Amino acid sequence: MGMTVAEGLERSCADDRIRAAPDGPGLERVAARFAGEAFAPHRHDCYALGLTTAGVQAFRYRGAERVCLPGAAQVLHPDELHDGYAAGEAGFAYRIVYVAPALLRAALGERGPLPFVREAVTRDPRLVGALRTALADLTRPLGSLERAALVTALADALRALAGTAARAEPLDLPALTRARALLDEGDADSATLERATGLDRFSLARQFRRCWGTSPHRYRVLRRLERARAAMAAGEGLAAAAALAGFADQAHLTRQFKRAYGLTPGRWRRLLQ
Repeated sequence: MGMTVAEGLERSCADDRIRAAPDGPGLERVAARFAGEAFAPHRHDCYALGLTTAGVQAFRYRGAERVCLPGAAQVLHPDELHDGYAAGEAGFAYRIVYVAPALLRAALGERGPLPFVREAVTRDPRLVGALRTALADLTRPLGSLERAALVTALADALRALAGTAARAEPLDLPALTRARALLDEGDADSATLERATGLDRFSLARQFRRCWGTSPHRYRVLRRLERARAAMAAGEGLAAAAALAGFADQAHLTRQFKRAYGLTPGRWRRLLQ
């Protein structure tokens, strides 16, 4: 996408705070905090989908002033002029993901125009939920399964908000069973699952959720957590259990463990003893 969105904001708002996740091409996640005027009118060549996390965020977009309160989402389309500023003295903070249109089109698997959402501010639970998941942890890059799950969830939420009917997609049960078996066995990535099933990663993510109740990424995380719990129950320390289960480090294990079970692995181990 040329100069990244984060670089552009850093140049225009050097005194404010911005943090970008280490993401790959076509998708960029950012956390930012601004006071007063955040940035001048500008355009992106991507979708900008964000969540206000503190304060009152205001922006001019498609001929009107919009106000976004904490917990609400913003939907800004490619090539649409907009600015951004605080609607109060306390400033505002938000987290946002910038998605290349080509990624959304691949996830939708359809011809015709990209989804257009008329309301720039929404509390739609599908979009808000997908964004909360995507923006919860900006310390590490997304894995291939995680990236496919995110883009699919965002594409489906935008399509629903735009009022575009989804085409029916029959479940390929043999392929989905092979995918689940590979995830049970180890840390298969999107490319491995595509080769094994004959499904592209977005169709796989969508069908897998319909068939097994969760995304391939989430299914893999829970299998990793099971392996970590077994290791800890056998006496392994947290760092060793994280490595054995395939987590990046102990902090990564702790975040995922608490998200899944509601308590830290250390506390779980103490309760077990």
